[in-house]
Amino acid sequence: MLPQSIPGVALVTGASTGIGAIYAERLASRGHDLVLVARDTARLEQLAARLRQATGRRVEVLPADLGTADGIARVAARLTETPAIGLLVNNAGMALAGPAAAADPDRLDAMMRLNVIAATKLATAASAAFRARGGGTLINIASVLGLAPERFNAVYAASKAFIIALSQGLAAELAGTGVRIQVVLPGATRTSLWEKSGLPVERLPPEMVMDAEEMVDAALVGLDFGELVTIPSLPDAEAWTRADAARLSLGPNLSLRHAAPRYRTVAAESAA
Repeated sequence: MLPQSIPGVALVTGASTGIGAIYAERLASRGHDLVLVARDTARLEQLAARLRQATGRRVEVLPADLGTADGIARVAARLTETPAIGLLVNNAGMALAGPAAAADPDRLDAMMRLNVIAATKLATAASAAFRARGGGTLINIASVLGLAPERFNAVYAASKAFIIALSQGLAAELAGTGVRIQVVLPGATRTSLWEKSGLPVERLPPEMVMDAEEMVDAALVGLDFGELVTIPSLPDAEAWTRADAARLSLGPNLSLRHAAPRYRTVAAESAA
């Protein structure tokens, strides 16, 4: 196991409730001062007051709507301009249940702006800042649905697949710079996200639903292990290693001068 992350300032998005609030609690307990980001100022202030009293850490509230360009810019500027920030939990997001083709286009747009655009801009801002500082940790919160798009709203699953790919790509780009990347893939987790998505978590089989506290604790152990990809519910870590190795094995044949023989054969028969 690697040492726990070096205390410094951690910025957590989507920090007012659920996974983000629990990350804030756990990181404060690990010795991090905090910058908490969300739209709900009142809830942020309540959480900040509780954490200050419980841990003695400095906790700043940064209200921002990451569904807007101004909100994203405000948080990105804080990441860039505050040298003490060495950890970003890129957690803010939303979900929609039901078929994508039947969804409200405006809600799909809002989800993509938050899950993809905001997450990308903050991830790249943090990556650039951490690289310039010689180190830092970026934790992106994705979902197992990024690996299983058939099981939920297609656009939500695609947004989480994007975060997985973004994290893997950034890890390759930042290798050797002192910047650590972790992408966390929770399964169904007991938070208010489900109710807001239109599918109350109570409708899911109980054996599928993990408490948010257990999910975050497992994810932080994965961080301490130095994992790039952490799937808290996956019993056999080698299952992911094998799956990723299979993906990488495709590499030599993904871009070649000629089409595969099976396609050339069909094309020749069609032309005959």
